[in-house]
Amino acid sequence: VVPFFKEKRKTGKLPVTDPRMTRFWIELKDGASFVGKCVGMMRGGEIFVPKIASMSIKDLAKAVGPECEIEHVGIRPGEKLHELLIARDDARFTLEFDDYFIIRPSIHLWDESENFDFEGQRGKTVAEDFEYASNTNSDWLGVEQLKAVVS
Repeated sequence: VVPFFKEKRKTGKLPVTDPRMTRFWIELKDGASFVGKCVGMMRGGEIFVPKIASMSIKDLAKAVGPECEIEHVGIRPGEKLHELLIARDDARFTLEFDDYFIIRPSIHLWDESENFDFEGQRGKTVAEDFEYASNTNSDWLGVEQLKAVVS
């Protein structure tokens, strides 16, 4: 989206599908680092989900082209308003750590009394109605923070 907005700002208008739209934000270097860390911890079958910030697509547009008019163009077929990294259906398999979540496999490959003790941390069970979505996240990047990372 960032390269697209940078190209479009030349026109003076930035197309935003829906002003309510949110996404999770992770920089490539942070994603690569997280993958490297997880490879060393994995036992097999689990899914590692980083705790990362959310942002509004409208705020991203303002950060990339503050002088531009924002044009609402509507959601495209198949596009979602918000990202969902952990669905409620997976909550019963999810453990929370300081910086990430682990979704255990539904086929039990380990002793269930074991709560994935990693890096000196013990995973905590999340609530049964837990979900990790970009619109309900507690960590947000605002326009100024986005300006700093996209420049």
